[in-house]
Amino acid sequence: MTILLDYPEPALLVHGGMLTQISQTKAALEALGCQVDYLRWWDQAQRADILHYFGRMPPHLLRFAQAKGIKVVLGELLTVQGSRPGWQLWLQRDIMRLLGTAMPVKLGAAFRWESHRLADASIALTAWEAHLLNYLFDAPQEKIHIIPNGVEGAFLDSTPATRGQWLVCTATITERKRVLELAQAAVEAQTPLWIIGKAYSDSDAYARELFKLVKTHPQILRFEGPIEDRIKLAQAYRESRGFVLLSFCESLSLSALEAAACQCPLLLADLPWARTVFKERASYCPITHSTQRTARFLRQFYETAPQLPVPPKPLSWTEVARQVKSVYEKLLAAPQ
Repeated sequence: MTILLDYPEPALLVHGGMLTQISQTKAALEALGCQVDYLRWWDQAQRADILHYFGRMPPHLLRFAQAKGIKVVLGELLTVQGSRPGWQLWLQRDIMRLLGTAMPVKLGAAFRWESHRLADASIALTAWEAHLLNYLFDAPQEKIHIIPNGVEGAFLDSTPATRGQWLVCTATITERKRVLELAQAAVEAQTPLWIIGKAYSDSDAYARELFKLVKTHPQILRFEGPIEDRIKLAQAYRESRGFVLLSFCESLSLSALEAAACQCPLLLADLPWARTVFKERASYCPITHSTQRTARFLRQFYETAPQLPVPPKPLSWTEVARQVKSVYEKLLAAPQ
Protein backbone atom coordinates (compact mmCIF):
# COMPACT_ATOMS: atom_id res chain seq x y z
CA MET A 1 0.00 0.00 0.00
CA THR A 2 1.47 3.32 -1.10
CA ILE A 3 0.07 6.48 0.46
CA LEU A 4 0.69 10.11 -0.47
CA LEU A 5 -0.10 12.90 1.99
CA ASP A 6 -0.84 16.43 0.85
CA TYR A 7 -1.58 19.76 2.56
CA PRO A 8 -2.14 23.13 0.83
CA GLU A 9 -0.25 25.39 3.28
CA PRO A 10 3.60 25.47 3.40
CA ALA A 11 5.10 24.39 6.71
CA LEU A 12 7.66 27.18 6.41
CA LEU A 13 4.94 29.80 6.88
CA VAL A 14 2.60 28.20 9.42
CA HIS A 15 2.77 26.13 12.57
CA GLY A 16 0.16 24.44 14.67
CA GLY A 17 -1.84 21.31 15.26
CA MET A 18 -2.43 20.33 11.63
CA LEU A 19 1.27 19.97 10.90
CA THR A 20 1.67 17.86 14.03
CA GLN A 21 -1.27 15.71 12.98
CA ILE A 22 0.19 15.10 9.53
CA SER A 23 3.73 14.33 10.66
CA GLN A 24 2.60 12.05 13.51
CA THR A 25 0.16 10.20 11.24
CA LYS A 26 2.91 9.66 8.68
CA ALA A 27 5.36 8.31 11.26
CA ALA A 28 2.77 5.99 12.82
CA LEU A 29 1.64 4.62 9.45
CA GLU A 30 5.25 3.92 8.50
CA ALA A 31 5.71 2.07 11.79
CA LEU A 32 2.78 -0.13 10.76
CA GLY A 33 4.55 -1.04 7.53
CA CYS A 34 2.86 1.41 5.13
CA GLN A 35 4.82 3.17 2.42
CA VAL A 36 4.11 6.86 2.98
CA ASP A 37 5.43 9.99 1.31
CA TYR A 38 4.44 13.60 0.81
CA LEU A 39 3.02 14.50 -2.57
CA ARG A 40 5.69 16.20 -4.67
CA TRP A 41 3.95 18.49 -7.15
CA TRP A 42 6.91 18.38 -9.57
CA ASP A 43 7.34 14.58 -9.60
CA GLN A 44 5.36 12.93 -12.40
CA ALA A 45 6.84 9.54 -11.49
CA GLN A 46 5.16 9.35 -8.09
CA ARG A 47 2.65 6.56 -7.72
CA ALA A 48 -0.04 6.04 -5.06
CA ASP A 49 -2.86 3.78 -4.04
CA ILE A 50 -4.21 6.36 -1.61
CA LEU A 51 -4.06 10.17 -1.66
CA HIS A 52 -4.83 11.56 1.80
CA TYR A 53 -5.50 15.28 1.44
CA PHE A 54 -5.62 17.29 4.67
CA GLY A 55 -8.14 19.90 3.60
CA ARG A 56 -10.87 20.31 1.00
CA MET A 57 -9.36 19.19 -2.28
CA PRO A 58 -10.25 20.99 -5.54
CA PRO A 59 -12.92 18.85 -7.24
CA HIS A 60 -11.16 18.73 -10.60
CA LEU A 61 -7.95 17.40 -9.03
CA LEU A 62 -9.96 14.92 -6.99
CA ARG A 63 -11.52 13.58 -10.16
CA PHE A 64 -8.10 13.42 -11.88
CA ALA A 65 -6.77 11.29 -9.01
CA GLN A 66 -9.73 8.93 -9.12
CA ALA A 67 -9.40 8.62 -12.91
CA LYS A 68 -5.85 7.35 -12.29
CA GLY A 69 -7.20 4.69 -9.94
CA ILE A 70 -6.15 6.54 -6.77
CA LYS A 71 -8.52 6.49 -3.81
CA VAL A 72 -8.95 9.95 -2.27
CA VAL A 73 -9.37 10.49 1.49
CA LEU A 74 -10.11 13.97 2.84
CA GLY A 75 -9.23 15.13 6.34
CA GLU A 76 -10.51 18.69 6.62
CA LEU A 77 -10.59 20.56 9.93
CA LEU A 78 -13.99 22.23 10.25
CA THR A 79 -12.66 24.69 12.80
CA VAL A 80 -14.83 27.67 11.87
CA GLN A 81 -17.97 25.79 10.87
CA GLY A 82 -17.75 23.57 13.92
CA SER A 83 -17.81 26.58 16.25
CA ARG A 84 -20.89 28.30 14.77
CA PRO A 85 -24.28 28.23 16.50
CA GLY A 86 -27.08 26.20 14.97
CA TRP A 87 -28.86 29.10 13.30
CA GLN A 88 -25.68 30.14 11.48
CA LEU A 89 -25.11 26.59 10.28
CA TRP A 90 -28.71 26.40 9.01
CA LEU A 91 -28.25 29.72 7.20
CA GLN A 92 -24.90 28.62 5.75
CA ARG A 93 -26.40 25.39 4.42
CA ASP A 94 -29.32 27.18 2.77
CA ILE A 95 -27.06 29.81 1.19
CA MET A 96 -24.71 27.09 -0.11
CA ARG A 97 -27.61 25.20 -1.67
CA LEU A 98 -29.08 28.35 -3.21
CA LEU A 99 -25.75 29.44 -4.68
CA GLY A 100 -25.02 25.89 -5.79
CA THR A 101 -28.05 25.96 -8.07
CA ALA A 102 -27.66 29.58 -9.20
CA MET A 103 -23.93 29.89 -9.86
CA PRO A 104 -22.13 28.72 -12.99
CA VAL A 105 -20.53 25.31 -12.46
CA LYS A 106 -16.94 26.61 -12.78
CA LEU A 107 -17.56 29.37 -10.24
CA GLY A 108 -19.19 26.96 -7.81
CA ALA A 109 -16.22 24.58 -8.08
CA ALA A 110 -13.99 27.29 -6.60
CA PHE A 111 -15.72 26.83 -3.22
CA ARG A 112 -15.04 23.07 -3.28
CA TRP A 113 -18.40 22.33 -1.64
CA GLU A 114 -18.78 19.04 -3.50
CA SER A 115 -15.38 17.64 -2.58
CA HIS A 116 -16.55 15.57 0.40
CA ARG A 117 -19.41 14.14 -1.66
CA LEU A 118 -16.99 13.09 -4.40
CA ALA A 119 -14.21 11.73 -2.17
CA ASP A 120 -13.88 8.01 -1.49
CA ALA A 121 -13.76 8.72 2.26
CA SER A 122 -13.75 11.66 4.68
CA ILE A 123 -12.19 11.51 8.13
CA ALA A 124 -13.73 13.62 10.90
CA LEU A 125 -11.97 14.24 14.21
CA THR A 126 -15.19 14.32 16.23
CA ALA A 127 -18.81 13.18 15.96
CA TRP A 128 -19.76 16.86 15.64
CA GLU A 129 -17.55 17.33 12.58
CA ALA A 130 -18.92 14.09 11.13
CA HIS A 131 -22.42 15.55 11.44
CA LEU A 132 -21.30 18.76 9.70
CA LEU A 133 -19.71 16.87 6.80
CA ASN A 134 -23.11 15.40 6.04
CA TYR A 135 -25.23 18.42 7.02
CA LEU A 136 -23.24 21.07 5.14
CA PHE A 137 -21.40 19.19 2.39
CA ASP A 138 -23.67 16.21 1.69
CA ALA A 139 -20.93 13.68 2.39
CA PRO A 140 -22.60 10.25 2.41
CA GLN A 141 -22.81 8.81 5.91
CA GLU A 142 -21.17 5.55 4.81
CA LYS A 143 -18.09 7.48 3.62
CA ILE A 144 -17.56 9.36 6.91
CA HIS A 145 -15.16 7.90 9.50
CA ILE A 146 -14.63 9.40 12.96
CA ILE A 147 -10.97 9.12 13.94
CA PRO A 148 -9.62 11.57 16.55
CA ASN A 149 -6.12 12.93 16.85
CA GLY A 150 -3.63 10.99 18.92
CA VAL A 151 -1.09 11.83 21.60
CA GLU A 152 2.61 11.04 21.80
CA GLY A 153 4.02 8.54 24.26
CA ALA A 154 5.77 11.29 26.19
CA PHE A 155 2.35 12.38 27.47
CA LEU A 156 0.65 8.99 27.74
CA ASP A 157 3.59 7.49 29.64
CA SER A 158 4.29 10.50 31.87
CA THR A 159 4.36 9.90 35.62
CA PRO A 160 2.19 11.73 38.18
CA ALA A 161 3.72 14.69 39.96
CA THR A 162 2.73 17.12 42.70
CA ARG A 163 0.56 19.81 41.18
CA GLY A 164 1.54 23.42 41.84
CA GLN A 165 -0.19 26.78 41.79
CA TRP A 166 -0.07 27.50 38.06
CA LEU A 167 -2.82 26.97 35.54
CA VAL A 168 -1.35 26.28 32.10
CA CYS A 169 -2.38 27.30 28.60
CA THR A 170 -0.55 25.78 25.63
CA ALA A 171 -1.47 27.56 22.42
CA THR A 172 -0.27 29.61 19.49
CA ILE A 173 -0.34 33.29 20.47
CA THR A 174 -3.06 34.45 18.12
CA GLU A 175 -6.52 36.04 18.30
CA ARG A 176 -8.37 32.77 17.62
CA LYS A 177 -6.89 31.17 20.73
CA ARG A 178 -7.84 34.21 22.90
CA VAL A 179 -4.64 33.92 24.91
CA LEU A 180 -4.51 37.67 25.64
CA GLU A 181 -8.13 37.66 26.84
CA LEU A 182 -7.35 34.68 29.07
CA ALA A 183 -4.33 36.48 30.52
CA GLN A 184 -6.44 39.57 31.22
CA ALA A 185 -9.01 37.40 33.01
CA ALA A 186 -6.23 35.73 35.03
CA VAL A 187 -5.04 39.13 36.22
CA GLU A 188 -8.63 40.09 37.10
CA ALA A 189 -9.16 36.81 38.98
CA GLN A 190 -5.67 36.76 40.51
CA THR A 191 -5.14 33.19 39.30
CA PRO A 192 -1.53 32.30 38.33
CA LEU A 193 -1.34 31.43 34.63
CA TRP A 194 1.57 29.90 32.71
CA ILE A 195 1.36 30.48 28.96
CA ILE A 196 3.34 28.12 26.73
CA GLY A 197 3.53 28.81 23.01
CA LYS A 198 4.70 31.20 20.36
CA ALA A 199 3.25 33.77 17.99
CA TYR A 200 3.36 33.53 14.22
CA SER A 201 5.58 36.62 14.48
CA ASP A 202 7.04 38.43 17.48
CA SER A 203 6.16 41.71 15.76
CA ASP A 204 2.46 40.78 15.75
CA ALA A 205 0.44 43.48 17.55
CA TYR A 206 -1.69 40.94 19.45
CA ALA A 207 1.39 39.10 20.69
CA ARG A 208 3.09 42.35 21.71
CA GLU A 209 0.06 43.28 23.80
CA LEU A 210 0.31 39.94 25.61
CA PHE A 211 4.06 40.32 26.20
CA LYS A 212 3.42 43.78 27.67
CA LEU A 213 0.77 42.42 30.03
CA VAL A 214 3.08 39.62 31.19
CA LYS A 215 5.81 42.14 32.05
CA THR A 216 3.32 44.23 34.00
CA HIS A 217 2.05 41.29 36.09
CA PRO A 218 4.99 38.89 36.62
CA GLN A 219 3.51 37.44 39.81
CA ILE A 220 0.34 36.32 38.00
CA LEU A 221 1.49 35.69 34.43
CA ARG A 222 4.36 33.50 33.30
CA PHE A 223 5.54 33.30 29.70
CA GLU A 224 8.76 31.72 28.49
CA GLY A 225 7.84 30.84 24.93
CA PRO A 226 7.28 27.29 23.63
CA ILE A 227 8.60 24.07 25.18
CA GLU A 228 9.89 21.92 22.32
CA ASP A 229 11.00 19.00 24.49
CA ARG A 230 7.93 16.76 24.74
CA ILE A 231 9.00 15.17 28.03
CA LYS A 232 9.43 18.59 29.64
CA LEU A 233 6.07 19.70 28.26
CA ALA A 234 4.43 16.60 29.74
CA GLN A 235 6.05 17.45 33.05
CA ALA A 236 4.59 20.96 32.82
CA TYR A 237 1.10 19.49 32.37
CA ARG A 238 1.65 17.08 35.27
CA GLU A 239 2.76 19.88 37.61
CA SER A 240 0.02 22.32 36.62
CA ARG A 241 -3.13 22.87 38.65
CA GLY A 242 -5.26 22.76 35.51
CA PHE A 243 -5.27 23.37 31.75
CA VAL A 244 -7.18 26.24 30.15
CA LEU A 245 -8.00 26.88 26.47
CA LEU A 246 -10.65 29.47 25.59
CA SER A 247 -10.43 29.60 21.77
CA PHE A 248 -13.46 31.12 20.07
CA CYS A 249 -13.22 28.46 17.37
CA GLU A 250 -11.49 25.09 17.48
CA SER A 251 -11.57 21.64 15.90
CA LEU A 252 -9.98 19.10 18.24
CA SER A 253 -7.24 20.68 20.30
CA LEU A 254 -4.03 18.68 20.43
CA SER A 255 -2.88 20.56 23.51
CA ALA A 256 -6.12 19.67 25.31
CA LEU A 257 -5.55 16.01 24.43
CA GLU A 258 -1.96 16.23 25.69
CA ALA A 259 -3.16 17.73 28.97
CA ALA A 260 -5.84 15.05 29.23
CA ALA A 261 -3.20 12.34 28.75
CA CYS A 262 -1.39 13.87 31.74
CA GLN A 263 -4.61 13.75 33.79
CA CYS A 264 -4.74 17.54 34.00
CA PRO A 265 -8.17 19.05 34.81
CA LEU A 266 -9.57 20.96 31.81
CA LEU A 267 -11.33 24.31 31.42
CA LEU A 268 -12.39 24.77 27.80
CA ALA A 269 -14.43 27.24 25.80
CA ASP A 270 -18.01 26.03 25.68
CA LEU A 271 -18.02 24.80 22.08
CA PRO A 272 -19.51 21.65 20.48
CA TRP A 273 -16.14 19.94 19.86
CA ALA A 274 -15.25 20.13 23.56
CA ARG A 275 -18.65 18.93 24.78
CA THR A 276 -18.57 16.09 22.23
CA VAL A 277 -15.13 14.83 23.24
CA PHE A 278 -14.90 15.47 26.99
CA LYS A 279 -18.58 15.61 28.01
CA GLU A 280 -18.92 15.93 31.81
CA ARG A 281 -15.20 15.28 32.43
CA ALA A 282 -14.16 18.86 31.70
CA SER A 283 -15.28 22.32 32.82
CA TYR A 284 -16.60 24.90 30.36
CA CYS A 285 -16.45 28.67 30.08
CA PRO A 286 -18.79 30.66 27.80
CA ILE A 287 -17.15 32.79 25.11
CA THR A 288 -17.72 36.36 26.20
CA HIS A 289 -16.21 39.81 25.73
CA SER A 290 -16.54 40.42 29.47
CA THR A 291 -13.20 40.01 31.23
CA GLN A 292 -15.01 40.00 34.57
CA ARG A 293 -17.30 37.13 33.58
CA THR A 294 -14.41 35.04 32.24
CA ALA A 295 -12.49 35.82 35.43
CA ARG A 296 -15.34 34.39 37.55
CA PHE A 297 -15.28 31.10 35.64
CA LEU A 298 -11.48 31.02 35.82
CA ARG A 299 -11.44 31.61 39.56
CA GLN A 300 -14.07 28.93 40.15
CA PHE A 301 -12.07 26.45 38.07
CA TYR A 302 -8.88 27.34 39.95
CA GLU A 303 -10.51 26.71 43.32
CA THR A 304 -12.20 23.43 42.36
CA ALA A 305 -9.51 21.93 40.06
CA PRO A 306 -8.05 19.48 42.65
CA GLN A 307 -11.49 17.85 43.07
CA LEU A 308 -12.48 17.70 39.39
CA PRO A 309 -12.71 14.39 37.47
CA VAL A 310 -9.79 13.18 35.37
CA PRO A 311 -10.35 13.65 31.60
CA PRO A 312 -10.70 10.54 29.41
CA LYS A 313 -7.44 9.04 28.16
CA PRO A 314 -6.82 9.88 24.48
CA LEU A 315 -5.55 7.46 21.84
CA SER A 316 -1.91 7.06 20.90
CA TRP A 317 -0.84 7.98 17.36
CA THR A 318 -0.28 4.26 16.70
CA GLU A 319 -3.91 3.52 17.61
CA VAL A 320 -5.01 6.38 15.36
CA ALA A 321 -2.86 5.08 12.50
CA ARG A 322 -4.41 1.61 12.80
CA GLN A 323 -7.85 3.12 12.31
CA VAL A 324 -6.69 5.25 9.37
CA LYS A 325 -5.00 2.22 7.80
CA SER A 326 -8.22 0.25 8.18
CA VAL A 327 -10.05 2.92 6.18
CA TYR A 328 -7.41 2.70 3.44
CA GLU A 329 -7.63 -1.11 3.34
CA LYS A 330 -11.41 -1.09 3.01
CA LEU A 331 -11.21 1.38 0.12
CA LEU A 332 -8.66 -0.73 -1.72
CA ALA A 333 -10.63 -3.92 -1.11
CA ALA A 334 -13.88 -2.45 -2.42
CA PRO A 335 -14.90 -3.43 -5.96
CA GLN A 336 -14.12 -0.85 -8.63
